[in-house]
Amino acid sequence: MTEERPPISWDALAAELAATREAAEARGGPDPGTWDAVAAELAARVAERPAAAPDDVAPVAEPAPLPAPVVQAPEPEPEPAPEPEWEDVDPVALRGGLEALLFVSDTPVDDVSLADTLRCPVPRVRAELAALAADYDGRAAGLTLRRVGEGWRLYTREAYAGVIERHLLEGQRSRLTQAALETLAVIAYRQPVTRARVAAIRGVGVDGVMRTLIGRGLVQEVGSDPDSGGGLYATTPLFLERLGLAGLDELPELGPLLPEAGTVLDHPDA
Repeated sequence: MTEERPPISWDALAAELAATREAAEARGGPDPGTWDAVAAELAARVAERPAAAPDDVAPVAEPAPLPAPVVQAPEPEPEPAPEPEWEDVDPVALRGGLEALLFVSDTPVDDVSLADTLRCPVPRVRAELAALAADYDGRAAGLTLRRVGEGWRLYTREAYAGVIERHLLEGQRSRLTQAALETLAVIAYRQPVTRARVAAIRGVGVDGVMRTLIGRGLVQEVGSDPDSGGGLYATTPLFLERLGLAGLDELPELGPLLPEAGTVLDHPDA
């Protein structure tokens, strides 16, 4: 183990060198051998100790700490849209509502529209539609429920086509009712026209009458209304043939056929 020596005192060393110089001068001048001995001793002392850092060297400053990274707060997620408030529809009321909506619809109705109208979840409506179709098929009902494209629609069952045909053929030999004639006149003068528009003009429902006119071949569906999506109806060539007309332009003018304004105002229903 190396013995630690006390640090060199530069002031004591300088005093020792000065005393040595005075003693040499007193003897008549510096002795070169004496100075060599002093230099050797000084070199030995310096070599035994580590070099000290100069006083004029400034300590190396520690590097400044890096700034903390800026962490951006995450953007708040958008709040989910509120779930629609569904009504607790009774199963019997749900089936009845589905049948009523499908019966009055001229075109297939998608299950989402049915669910919105009935205030009922879409999965429940889909399940009830499937159950309703299975019930019709299970008891061989006169109606069948089919999925057409993206919607559902009621049709008559093919097994009863003969019954329907006999009914329509026998109906063609009978005279049209007053309601049927009025409906046919509205269609003839306003065609193409939707069933809802005909009902609005007459003020009563026309579903049954429309089926009669279509069955007799006097009225046919010619397209769909771009605004409402309902079917557009017009007269057929058979209609012109039965009336003995070459075209719709030969229909009589409505002006002479309309009642007087006073007569309308005096009517109790006016």
